[in-house]
Amino acid sequence: MTEPLDPSELDYSVAIYPGTFDPLTNGHADLIARASRMFRRVIVAIAESPHKQPTFALAERIELAESVLEAHGVPNVEVVGFSDLLAHFVAGRGAGVILRGLRAVSDFEYEFQLASMNRHLIRDAETVFLTPAEEYSFISSSLVKEIARLGGDVSEFVDERVAAALKRHYA
Repeated sequence: MTEPLDPSELDYSVAIYPGTFDPLTNGHADLIARASRMFRRVIVAIAESPHKQPTFALAERIELAESVLEAHGVPNVEVVGFSDLLAHFVAGRGAGVILRGLRAVSDFEYEFQLASMNRHLIRDAETVFLTPAEEYSFISSSLVKEIARLGGDVSEFVDERVAAALKRHYA
């Protein structure tokens, strides 16, 4: 278990949005942009996740996310990679909020389990759930990759930089 932090050490104006972001979708970008209006700082924490065998290397996922979010004009967002336990990462950053996205009711059970485990590991951090805008609620990185792998057009689901990277990858 992560050593409990004194709640006064956590900054509840800082939210960490963790994920593999393989790749970052328009739904992710929408959620990040909206969170950037709610929190003083949003840290997009891109997990290395080698067990998931990501399509893009961590460095490329970070670079893509940075370029997409820079184009969205969200100056209070930082993109970083991490490979340790999320609770350790959150505690190390002193963030008070873990941000998670919920696309559908089917996501809730898994996300609720994660939130409960994170609460056990880092008791004083809060998990906040946001839902994407309706037009992005059906988009997932897995579906986007499958469409791109089979030669489909993903341009309405991801930023043009991500679409180009997927096209290069699956060429």
